[in-house]
Amino acid sequence: MRALISVYYKEGLEELLSALYEKGYEIISTGGTAKFIESLGYKVIRVEELTGFPEILEGRVKTLHPAVHGGILYRHWVQKDTEEINRLGIKPIDLVVVNLYPFEEKLKEDLSEQELMEFIDIGGSTLIRASAKNFYRVAVVVDPKDYGWVAQKIREGNLSLEDRKRLAIKAFALTSYYDAVIWHSLSRLFEMEEFPEKFSFPAIFLKELRYGENPHQKGWLLKNPLEDIGVVSFPVLQGKEMSFNNYLDVDSAFRLVSEFSETACVIVKHNNPCGVAIGKNLLEAFERAFSSDSESAFGGIVAFNDRVGKELAEKLTQIFFEVVIAPEFAEEALEIFSKKKNLRLLQSLGFSYSFDIKKVSGGYLLQEEDSIDYEKLQVVSKREPTQKEMEDMLFAWKVCKYLKSNAVVIAKDKQTIGIGSGNVSRVDSLRCAIERAKRFGFDLKGAVLASEAFLPFRDSVDIAGKEGISAIIQPGGSIRDKEVLQAVDEYNMAMVFTGTRHFRH
Repeated sequence: MRALISVYYKEGLEELLSALYEKGYEIISTGGTAKFIESLGYKVIRVEELTGFPEILEGRVKTLHPAVHGGILYRHWVQKDTEEINRLGIKPIDLVVVNLYPFEEKLKEDLSEQELMEFIDIGGSTLIRASAKNFYRVAVVVDPKDYGWVAQKIREGNLSLEDRKRLAIKAFALTSYYDAVIWHSLSRLFEMEEFPEKFSFPAIFLKELRYGENPHQKGWLLKNPLEDIGVVSFPVLQGKEMSFNNYLDVDSAFRLVSEFSETACVIVKHNNPCGVAIGKNLLEAFERAFSSDSESAFGGIVAFNDRVGKELAEKLTQIFFEVVIAPEFAEEALEIFSKKKNLRLLQSLGFSYSFDIKKVSGGYLLQEEDSIDYEKLQVVSKREPTQKEMEDMLFAWKVCKYLKSNAVVIAKDKQTIGIGSGNVSRVDSLRCAIERAKRFGFDLKGAVLASEAFLPFRDSVDIAGKEGISAIIQPGGSIRDKEVLQAVDEYNMAMVFTGTRHFRH
């Protein structure tokens, strides 16, 4: 029996080597791996001895040779294969242990383009694919986590066909992932905006979640290796295990609170903001956000964009919340939170803009992430908005972006006082927002209204105007814009067109 070992990472290899030598395997190896094995006192057949050809081009070519790949791809159940390798003096290789050059890790270093190219593995990927293809006879090991159980199976003499199939699937998944990281990275490096006709996305399996959106659905957490930051990487400082829905809500809450440079608090429930406010400090921001809709906030997700201190922690622990997110927590605050064992605390570390991917039957929808373009803002009413109205409208517009369509936000003094979302009618969303504002005792006079898509009729303006709402921000672009603007002017309201909508389904 023969094994070919060529690995970049040597950790954990000793256990597997011990098992191989116990069972009488000949070990073939390359370069640094061969030196490492010899340093442990084991005998090694170097690849150049096998091929009769030296490693060339500074190690770029070493295993790409018929003596290697013929030994891997040989099919013992095909008579012609047996005759051919006997005639050519090629001996079978039964086990291949390979891991790849660390291209992904080198992306984080300040390497030149040519230096980075040297970490694209060629020979290793070829060895892996050849071995995985011939799993009927050959076992391929690409993950050091598998060294232990493979070693035990070898000692027992029962590395089965099912084991080899399992290893082959893992091997093909690795090469697919590796190539996906390379093409995505190079497309960014080369500033290629167009997509190739066929491609894949890289993902790292992190863990299985307790369940998906509902208990009868399985759920998993995956990481995009090309995004260094984001909610999947936030440290969980305390609390129960994060759920599928927790991750969705945390992402929504954190992204929204990150829209604000002023001290802000966002409370999210079922992936919709239910209370958002700016404050002189975080405690005031929280109290204002919570008062926006104290009923919906129960059991919600709370996000802050500044350090959470002792006084705020005491306030938060008096109310049931699922998760609290902040960039930093004072030691006194952590001590207070620790009394709520199930409350999850996450430290926010930022996020990077990437692509938004949605699954549909038979495929995927891919789009750029939504962003706000402040260059397109245009006052279209006869009356100019006051500075306060403009500030409130921009505040409401940011919140609107994170609501499910149809969405409207009523805001006043940089606080949401009424939110309507997810209705099939925009007018219904507005009525819901108004009813909610009144239910919690807010005065609508002088408030502003934001709509994530254009107002198709003047009815929303009529309803808002009669309630004393003084300004509206919306994308514009309806065939009835003139009719809508006429209503705005009749109520002496101000209106701003954003030129951009924010559908969210």
